[in-house]
Amino acid sequence: MSKLFEPLTLRQLTLPNRVVVSPMCQYSAIDGLANDWHLVHLGSRAVGGAGLVMVEATAVVPEGRISPQDLGLWCDEQIEPLKRITHFIEAQGALAAIQLAHAGRKASTWRPWVEQHGSVPAEEGGWETLGPSAIAFGPQYAAPKELDATGIAAVVEGFVAAARRALVAGFKVIEVHAAHGYLLHQFLSPLSNRRTDAYGGSFDNRCRLLLEVTEAVRGVWPAELPLFVRLSATDWVDDGWNEEDTVELARRLKALEVDLIDVSSGGTAATAEIPLGPGYQTRFAERVRRDAGIATGAVGMITEAVQAEHVLMTGQADLIFLARELLRDPYWTLHAAGFLRDKVAWPAQYVRAADRDTPIRTPGPLD
Repeated sequence: MSKLFEPLTLRQLTLPNRVVVSPMCQYSAIDGLANDWHLVHLGSRAVGGAGLVMVEATAVVPEGRISPQDLGLWCDEQIEPLKRITHFIEAQGALAAIQLAHAGRKASTWRPWVEQHGSVPAEEGGWETLGPSAIAFGPQYAAPKELDATGIAAVVEGFVAAARRALVAGFKVIEVHAAHGYLLHQFLSPLSNRRTDAYGGSFDNRCRLLLEVTEAVRGVWPAELPLFVRLSATDWVDDGWNEEDTVELARRLKALEVDLIDVSSGGTAATAEIPLGPGYQTRFAERVRRDAGIATGAVGMITEAVQAEHVLMTGQADLIFLARELLRDPYWTLHAAGFLRDKVAWPAQYVRAADRDTPIRTPGPLD
């Protein structure tokens, strides 16, 4: 059996393979409620063989949405539509995960396919954003209101309450989103955090909010279920958050009983120059795994079965998070199994179309 199709046990949860549907925002909810689009989008990747299917960045409070059309878990009415999705995912033999998030100063933005960019004005459904400091992300973004002590406490409670709802909705894994320039990453990075209180300045202070959120979420999340954290390993800007910071933070998260670091990069600096290329972020996952002694997930332009297998076989990561490639091919996992000569069953409804002995194609052209 290839490494890609080897099960992975984290706490008392066993993932059937190492393929994870990375959280991908769909900007298709109304009032934070999941709908048929989310069911089909996520369900088709479960049908396609992925072992863990993660719901997009889901706002823990209304003002934490990236756009007015984001999913949310800030109220009990949002539980049942998500429960419908988790039930379907598990019926396909996969496991359901959810990424909990607060967008901070990058909230209240337009959906990416519309002509407008940046902050949505209040008269068109936008709202005042929040951040560690009153520094706008870019010229098209409004400067956020600096969070005070009461606001910071409300952020922590928002994550805790959403975690409780996630459990009721049937999720088996929570990922705390502290990457891509969203609120928890904004507190981490000196580019966006210019505070002079206990949540700013030193490395310890800038990490404080994420560590408080993580400890509080772990406190309400069952001990037998895994907790992930997504980090941006670097801001790709001098004097920003960097690899060394990430390794040290990962050590502290491990001490708080985090089970895996989902290692990405960037998002805080609008002008950062990122050297994109196949597997351009896997080296960060490898370093965190080695130096912090914690399981990692690799993400970023991983498109082919042999590429994913190489990442795992060389010890760079424990899980492969796929995003755009799974948009192009929801059945990438099943195609990869054929290419790697693994005996993975297709859904009974599709078995007549699948030649289990011969790969249908080499999965995923390089970007």
